[in-house]
Amino acid sequence: MKELINIIADPLYSFSIVSILFFAMLYFVDIVATMKFFWITTGSILVIFIWACFDPNFWAIITWPDNIPISILLSLVFWTTWYSLYKGVRNDKRIAKGLPPLEGTPENREKVWAWPNLVYTELFTIILGTVFLVAWSILFKAPLEEPANPTWAPNPAKAPWYFLGLQEMLVYFDPWLAGVLFPGLIVVGLIAIPFLDTNPKGNGYYTFYERRFAIGAFLYGWLVLWIFLIIIGTFLRGPNWSFYGPFEYWDTHKVVAANNINVSEIFWVKFLGVRLPKNLIIREFLGITIVLSYLLGGGYFLTQGIKGFGGWLGKRYRNALGMPRYYLLLMLILFIAALPAKMYLRWLLNLKYIVFLPELELNI
Repeated sequence: MKELINIIADPLYSFSIVSILFFAMLYFVDIVATMKFFWITTGSILVIFIWACFDPNFWAIITWPDNIPISILLSLVFWTTWYSLYKGVRNDKRIAKGLPPLEGTPENREKVWAWPNLVYTELFTIILGTVFLVAWSILFKAPLEEPANPTWAPNPAKAPWYFLGLQEMLVYFDPWLAGVLFPGLIVVGLIAIPFLDTNPKGNGYYTFYERRFAIGAFLYGWLVLWIFLIIIGTFLRGPNWSFYGPFEYWDTHKVVAANNINVSEIFWVKFLGVRLPKNLIIREFLGITIVLSYLLGGGYFLTQGIKGFGGWLGKRYRNALGMPRYYLLLMLILFIAALPAKMYLRWLLNLKYIVFLPELELNI
């Protein structure tokens, strides 16, 4: 069982499984957003977790001082995600019956004074938070290391946990993409949400069916393309940034051969059996064609579709958003979809770069 879990935990399989489970969660949201499903799932996870804790390698990773608060934060992320879906589906059922959402009922719209109601709540929250931090500092040692030493670096050298998603992206993308472009697009996308999503439904109350596309797109980027990458970087990346299963010993001598190859090498060297051309454009014309085809073809697929499949962002969205916001939304979706696409190319074909232009410091 442990060997099977170690194999499934490989990013190629685990990312696919997580993506399938995510879309299944959205499709069967009426079942997922129930207390029965929550308690069955939580109980099953606890049983598996307790069983896994008897393994010394798993226990060493989970109880590492840096990883304990991350485990708690991840548990809270999944709890709040389920709870928001639970409240949203419950409101959707009320709206389908012609009733107002729970947040709009008279008993929930009653106004209260900031003093003492809000201030007392904040006071007790501060007290409980202080007690928790004091108990934490007594039970667990601070993960302090030796003074800075320029002749020694930890192995693995990891960024703070909230940057581990970016560090994981460095495995699949050039540093300017993973460290500059994608973080910039994330910030721009978050800033643009209120301007792109002008649907008034869902303001002031929880819902799911009234905002299915917006909620699904945001949660996929948040849970699968960010939180899951943090999980991989925190618990499954060990010495030399090699991948280790949850029950695998972190052996510093483990070396995995990285036989990565570029599209230009596949075409010219492997397929045609000739040397790489010296002209940059000729050498990388296939990769440039693939990138342009993805942007143009992906945009056409999202807007028009192919034989009834696709076309999810058709005239209805274009008329509702207007041309500038509509094309900005298309651009953000295509860049987001490029992340898992490039990850699969690396896992399946050991593809390093589609366009390799080190002379111009431009690698895609």
